[in-house]
Amino acid sequence: MAPRFDFSDLWVKETRRGTPVVVKMENPNYSIVEVEEPDSAFQPMEKSRGKNAKQVTWVLLLKAHKAVGCLTWLATVFWSLLGSVKRRLSFTHPLGSERLGRDRWLFSAIKLFLATSLAILGFELVAYYRGWHYFKNPNLHILTSKLEIQSLFHLLYVGWLSLRADYIAPPIKALSKFCIVLFLVQSVDRLILCLGCFWIKFKKIKPRIDDDPFRNDDVEGSGSEYPMVLVQIPMCNEREVYEQSISAVCQLDWPKDRLLIQVLDDSDDESIQQLIRAEVTKWSQKGVNIIYRHRLVRTGYKAGNLKSAMSCDYVEAYEFVAIFDADFQPNSDFLKLTVPHFKEKPELGLVQARWAFVNKDENLLTRLQNINLCFHFEVEQQVNGVFLNFFGFNGTAGVWRIKALEESGGWLERTTVEDMDIAVRAHLHGWKFIYLNDVKVLCEVPESYEAYKKQQHRWHSGPMQLFRLCLRSILTSKIAMWKKANLILLFFLLRKLILPFYSFTLFCVILPITMFVPEAELPVWVICYVPIFMSLLNILPAPKSFPFIVPYLLFENTMSVTKFNAMVSGLFQLGSSYEWIVTKKAGRSSESDLLGLTDIESKKMPNQILRGVSDSELLEISQVEEQKKQPVSVKKTNKIFHKELALAFLLLTAAVRSLLASQGVHFYFLLFQGLTFLLVGLDLIGEQMR
Repeated sequence: MAPRFDFSDLWVKETRRGTPVVVKMENPNYSIVEVEEPDSAFQPMEKSRGKNAKQVTWVLLLKAHKAVGCLTWLATVFWSLLGSVKRRLSFTHPLGSERLGRDRWLFSAIKLFLATSLAILGFELVAYYRGWHYFKNPNLHILTSKLEIQSLFHLLYVGWLSLRADYIAPPIKALSKFCIVLFLVQSVDRLILCLGCFWIKFKKIKPRIDDDPFRNDDVEGSGSEYPMVLVQIPMCNEREVYEQSISAVCQLDWPKDRLLIQVLDDSDDESIQQLIRAEVTKWSQKGVNIIYRHRLVRTGYKAGNLKSAMSCDYVEAYEFVAIFDADFQPNSDFLKLTVPHFKEKPELGLVQARWAFVNKDENLLTRLQNINLCFHFEVEQQVNGVFLNFFGFNGTAGVWRIKALEESGGWLERTTVEDMDIAVRAHLHGWKFIYLNDVKVLCEVPESYEAYKKQQHRWHSGPMQLFRLCLRSILTSKIAMWKKANLILLFFLLRKLILPFYSFTLFCVILPITMFVPEAELPVWVICYVPIFMSLLNILPAPKSFPFIVPYLLFENTMSVTKFNAMVSGLFQLGSSYEWIVTKKAGRSSESDLLGLTDIESKKMPNQILRGVSDSELLEISQVEEQKKQPVSVKKTNKIFHKELALAFLLLTAAVRSLLASQGVHFYFLLFQGLTFLLVGLDLIGEQMR
């Protein structure tokens, strides 16, 4: 083996002398090297010395072998990726992919950016390997004017440099500065909210009530002091969660003669209708005051369902209404922790409880959702409730004063966010809200990306619909000017419009473009320091999720494409802006505890459950029980999300361009962000949709 010339300095200090040695190789194909002394064996060889032809051949073959190995490895990775994409495309349900007929404008724009970036990257690669890479030169005008044109391609490249600096970079700089300002404003808003939450914790500020404000000392055990409460459970095709939801609500600790439960079923599947009707019948035979309602004409989605239920004549006898979605299971003391806040507060219209998630640790997607929702409830809702007496109603786990609903116009079907709509109108009529952070109601978050994506689309298109519809009402209302400013500037514009706009525009459009226009490059603090600081603020309410701060930051940028698309669709009434798709549930929410308690009670009173049941009802219940025992075949299908995939290749293309310019932070951000988009686009995050 040939000696290593890198360690020659270890032998410099030694001055040994010896007899010259001649080393002869038996193989005549190799050269004969004469070694004068030990040191001479480790001296650099003269470049002028000739090389044997066979040596050169072996060196070339070795280099060729390494190159072929590298190319083979890259080809294998690329082929595996293509194979994965092909398999997912092959097993994708036709209705599982995105509906490209609608909302096609954004997908077309992303494809245009991708095609342009690929063309520019190829152009710059040729220029780079020819040595024409003039990156970020401040004297670009002087440089291009003094360059000696070598060929037609060189002329085109110099023209591209001048065009880029004179006409493309200035508008990109202006747009990036505008987005950076919005980013900083929104960051300041988040910081103020966190400081407000810290003040609430430090001062221990929270709404308080007496131990038992409805207690009647004159008549022991009487419930005459308790107000009449109506409980509504709106649902639609909720096969997985209807049973535990009804079970939890039927076990609320409240006088039975002062409580009525409405199960508002909008299901279009007759088998699900039969299951829910049988569950209602079972609890009705236990003495629970519960009613099953089903609409023949399902208009207005959830708002139409609630509006129809409130139009019943018997509702006039009730003072408050509590609303629970189908996957919510309140504790038995929920009403005793919420309704007493209304006593001696005639201006109070809403008491909202906090959500708690039983499946927050199910997969990476649920963990990331938990971070977002914890910040929403712990910080946004609590701060707005304490300092402003206003926040957006969450649509469930809340108690309304029925008078406040009626004076505000009731449930309207004009948007897909009927909860936010009624909250804004109640606020304009002077009603106040209370948020209870220590009263938690169990529910679940979507476990598949497709379900989460549809939910987020509705949550971000609906507020823009509402903003367009109620802007005039806000401006002409009689509330204080600072309340109008809070509604318009903070509640709608900053938190519903500006956030998805700058997040998508800055990190998914401007950043990859600036890789091809280095004159408009974003500073490092915009893409690194400020986002990390904001992610730290967002993760404070959920400190156990700290190890997921980097995936959270990347995933939030990935979701910006869905939120931006929904925001624009709702604002300009495009595509699927008025579309409600029921979020799929897994049925994990405290099912074992609640159903276990139900079974215990049913075993204690077997005769009371069936007392007064007709033969037809007995037959129906037995059929339902048999249907529950039958195994349900579940087929999971793969999904492909085209916008996310197109953005993944756009960001990875920009990452290759940033690598040529040796931009460390930009390259790593674009690389990992592009890989995140790729994982999401191939539906490799969360559970598969059923």
